Amino acid sequence: MPVCFRLLFVSMLMLSLSSWLSAAEEETQPAPTPIEQLLAKQTFDANLPLHEVKQFTRSRITPFPQIDSIPAWEEYRDHLRKELLDKIVYRGEAAQWRDADFQVEWLESIEGGPEYTIQKLRYEAVPGMWIPALLYLPKQLEGKVPVVMNVNGHDGDGKVAQYKQIRCINQAKRGMIALNVEWIGMGQLRSPGFTHYCMNQMDLCGTSGLAPFYLSMKRGLDILLNHEHADPERVAVAGLSGGGWQTIYISSLDERVTLSNPVAGYSSFFTRVDAPSDLGDSEQTPNDMASIADYLHLTALRAPRPTLLTKNDQDQCCFKASHALPPLLEVARPLYQLYGKGENLRSHINIVPGTHNFERDNREQLYAMFGNFFYADDTSFSPVEIECASELKTAEELFVPLPEGNRDFNVIAKELAASLPMKSQSTDPEAERVQLAEIIRFHDYPCTATQVEETTIEGQSAVYWHLKMGAEWTVPVIEFKPENPSGTVLMLSESGSTSLAEQVKSNLDKGERVLVIDPFYYGHSKVSQRPELYALLTASVGERTLGLQASQLMGAVKWARETASNDQLRIQAGGPRSALSALVTRALAPALVNEVEAPQAFGSLKEIINNNMQVHQAPELFCFGLLQKFDIDDLKRLGEE
Repeated sequence: MPVCFRLLFVSMLMLSLSSWLSAAEEETQPAPTPIEQLLAKQTFDANLPLHEVKQFTRSRITPFPQIDSIPAWEEYRDHLRKELLDKIVYRGEAAQWRDADFQVEWLESIEGGPEYTIQKLRYEAVPGMWIPALLYLPKQLEGKVPVVMNVNGHDGDGKVAQYKQIRCINQAKRGMIALNVEWIGMGQLRSPGFTHYCMNQMDLCGTSGLAPFYLSMKRGLDILLNHEHADPERVAVAGLSGGGWQTIYISSLDERVTLSNPVAGYSSFFTRVDAPSDLGDSEQTPNDMASIADYLHLTALRAPRPTLLTKNDQDQCCFKASHALPPLLEVARPLYQLYGKGENLRSHINIVPGTHNFERDNREQLYAMFGNFFYADDTSFSPVEIECASELKTAEELFVPLPEGNRDFNVIAKELAASLPMKSQSTDPEAERVQLAEIIRFHDYPCTATQVEETTIEGQSAVYWHLKMGAEWTVPVIEFKPENPSGTVLMLSESGSTSLAEQVKSNLDKGERVLVIDPFYYGHSKVSQRPELYALLTASVGERTLGLQASQLMGAVKWARETASNDQLRIQAGGPRSALSALVTRALAPALVNEVEAPQAFGSLKEIINNNMQVHQAPELFCFGLLQKFDIDDLKRLGEE
């Protein structure tokens, strides 16, 4: 048999076998029960939660003000910087790290190229958290020279990435002192406890998880500027992607940075609402930042210092030039012009390759900025990249030894949590409830119920309701109601309403009226695109996922009581995450909820940290400062008082 026919025969045989196996699988799977079918029914557009979270977050982002004079701008600028540093970066225990002494350890020096050496070092970002770094030092140093801090983004190679090495080498060959710092969670710091989504464990304890990121950069600048040849008038920061985010963050809030080049690293929060590709990780979307300032503000804070905003034309990752760049320039350009320094704000759109990169074209734009602003009187300065492929080093050659037991997010969070929650100064449960409501950003939503459908399958009926919470949220509820119910049970689960079929049947068999709810982020209310990042954005605009869930659950409780035939109402939570929402709801209004049944509830919020959970797995669990004041036992106690 010819080879082609044999291949065709085998392909047909495999296809037949696959079809037979699929049919056999279908035969062995039981048909969905009437309750399962009723729970699966979607009664609104699947994109409605996405639309509502966009509207909700957009309306809470701080807009950029109209300012027409330099004195007015500088008063606003100074106040804004202080607000961001005090209330966002150095929150909680991080305030103690702000001006604390930190250790720097200088290690071996290795040969770089003909013009420079590479000095290995490590330093503390916060006490016990060591950052490996490389200092590229020109061999011929006289007088004061420019210094550059080079940061990188989400690149597993970290400081060893070739495009970053090339940048540092070119700076050193031009007579600059270049610092190549490792980014938390990348390269040598790529470990489970340094994962960016773990920083929110610190947030849960009431201490800013953003602080280690910021202090890593601040300490890097300190090291550079402490060098005897450092020129404080010529200080630059540059980086790609997450390095671009680092660049705008440090260079807008630390006035020592005189030249900034963020490459494909950020866009306005307003842009991100409608461009899910731009929604950032935890550090890029910190709690409450957007309620104080947008990235439009950070860009404006650069005025009038030289700034190059680099974007890529066809960026496949994020911050594509066409949507990310115009709003930034629109806000910042008038301020530069107000100072008479319009030429200090520049932009570049990379066409080739046009993807997410800091390759030669983008690097040469940075070198040109150096020439214009650091070497303006040097007619021999050229922005053309100096070839240095033979000087690139391996990860082994650039390895920087770190101390044993390097503290990461998880270690710090465990230490913070050890003494939490803080002992309450109040013995008044109502005062504690007020505090709890403030922490979770509770909303006492007016609730309007609309019956949208009633369906019966094989004798089992369900009524579908939409509960409108204020003007902002539509929450689906499915009602199963026997004759003469003995009470009402409100059910929810992080796995969604469709996971509750067995419990629904069990409760109906007991003669209870069953209300199955999918609050924000669960089941039919799950955001259809990048839900975990919209949850982070929700926290950044000053709200909390846990607070939204508890607020919606409370609205449903009140409606359930208004429409109940007796006074018995309990909440049944189908998992540890939904259990927290249920316990918080009862703690806020114990008179409305007779009981919370949550067999899978955490024994303590500290389990979240001990299990090294990450915020993208369960955003509601990382409510800023909750563990600082309350643990599970406290919530249960308030629910019974």
